[in-house]
Amino acid sequence: MSAKPRALVTGGAGFIGSHLVDRLLKDGHEVVVVDNFSTGRPQNLAHHKGNKGLSLVQADASDHDAIKAHFAGVKWVFHLAALADIVPSIERPTDYFKANVVGTESVLEAARAAKVQRFVYAASSSCYGIPDEFPTPETAEIRPQYPYALTKRLGEELALHWGQVYGMPVVSTRFFNVYGPRSRTSGTYGAVFGVFLAQKLAGKPYTVVGDGNQTRDFTFVTDVADALVAAASSKVSGEIFNIGSGQTYSVNRLVELLGGPVTYIPKRPGEPDCTFANIEKIGRVLGWKPKIPLEAGVAEILKHIDYWREAPVWTPQSIADATQAWFQHLGPAKEKTRA
Repeated sequence: MSAKPRALVTGGAGFIGSHLVDRLLKDGHEVVVVDNFSTGRPQNLAHHKGNKGLSLVQADASDHDAIKAHFAGVKWVFHLAALADIVPSIERPTDYFKANVVGTESVLEAARAAKVQRFVYAASSSCYGIPDEFPTPETAEIRPQYPYALTKRLGEELALHWGQVYGMPVVSTRFFNVYGPRSRTSGTYGAVFGVFLAQKLAGKPYTVVGDGNQTRDFTFVTDVADALVAAASSKVSGEIFNIGSGQTYSVNRLVELLGGPVTYIPKRPGEPDCTFANIEKIGRVLGWKPKIPLEAGVAEILKHIDYWREAPVWTPQSIADATQAWFQHLGPAKEKTRA
């Protein structure tokens, strides 16, 4: 039997990246992880200590000279390294452009020089902004609302362009609301699961935005890892695929599953009332479908809740302070300034 392709995962010490590394190592691949640990955590890969199939390189994806040699012999590249979150992208757009756009070009060029067989780009459903159609297909209009969404879309454009011009075998995958063990616990106000789990541990009420009836396509992280491997294993090129759960769930339903008191905070501009991926294409072309419903995923994440014990515990006031830039630049005040 032929050896499995050597794989390289940028951002492989991060939340989604580390689960992808788990899957690749389980399948018998040699894996190179490139991560600068700005948001990734070495402990996310600690359970692989001593595994000779894993090489860990501490480097920034945008530093081409630092990363290019590590692509030697690599056949599959998964580009997950990125800066995430809305508010920091509004406050520090240059950092996001460097990480998400310059970093993508750097990785693409290293992959091109190495003549890789597959390049899978991790894009974001935030490119759809506030869509008109649900479930939202890959053909929906692109409407980025903030620099994070824009820079991830620009990275996707680069990856597809490298495929078009240089014949690189590129596939882009648009993630929806990914959750699961090891989701980020940085000091930045962000994804709902990290916020709620830290609040649960501290015995504080969940800070629900608006009335909680907004729905999200909560997609379990191992399903995402499976989809990424399906994309790499295929011969498809130049295509974009949504990765979602096949369902959309209200925030109130999430609270019900987690259990505990609630406090409500103001709805934020630029956020959709619904995220819901149309996953017909990835099922038809790649044969992938999600396996983990929200109820099972929440039960699994609660088994690992101690991971969030050191995460910041957000309150209505600290959230209001942290999201000032959000309201300033995306809210009604922006429209008044333009008038």
